[in-house]
Amino acid sequence: MEPQEAKKIIETLLFVSCEPLNSKTLGQILGVEPKMCQELIQQLIKEYEQAEKGFHIKSLANGYQMCTRLEFSKWAKKLFGIPKRVRLSKKAMETLAIVAYKQPVTRVEIEAVRGVDSSGVITTLLAKSLIRISGRKEVIGKPILYSTTSEFLILFGLSSLDDLPELG
Repeated sequence: MEPQEAKKIIETLLFVSCEPLNSKTLGQILGVEPKMCQELIQQLIKEYEQAEKGFHIKSLANGYQMCTRLEFSKWAKKLFGIPKRVRLSKKAMETLAIVAYKQPVTRVEIEAVRGVDSSGVITTLLAKSLIRISGRKEVIGKPILYSTTSEFLILFGLSSLDDLPELG
C-alpha cells in the first residue's frame, strides 16, 4: 500500500471512530506495520497544525482521535447541544485522584489517605468505568487492586498517566 493512500485511510478511520485508535489497530486494519501508521499519524498531526483546520488529531488514552479544536467547540455545541458531562462529587474526585496517582491501590490504602470509608465511592467510579479491578495484592486476604481506565484518560484529556500533573 502506498503511504499516501494509507495516510488517507488512517485519516478516514480517525474521523469515523468514536474511540481513540492506536497504531497497532490501524496497522492490522491496513495490513501494514504499526511503525508506518505511527509515522503517518505524526505527518497528519503536522499537516493539521500547519493548515490550522477546525480539527486536530490528539493523542488520547494510548491512541489517537480526531477532535474539534477548542476554539471551535462552541459551534459544535450549538449544533449538538451541550454534551452530557460526567458529574463527580468531591469525594469521587478525591478518590479518583488517589487511584490515579497511587495505582494499583487497594480500598484500605485509599481509605488510609482519605480517612473515611470509600466503598460507595469506589462502586460509583467502577459503575462509571473510570476505575477497574486490576488484580489482587499478594498479601494476607488478597485485597482487590484498583487502577484507572482508558475512559479516565479520555475524560481528562490525557494521553497516558505520565500526563498527570506532578504533585506539589
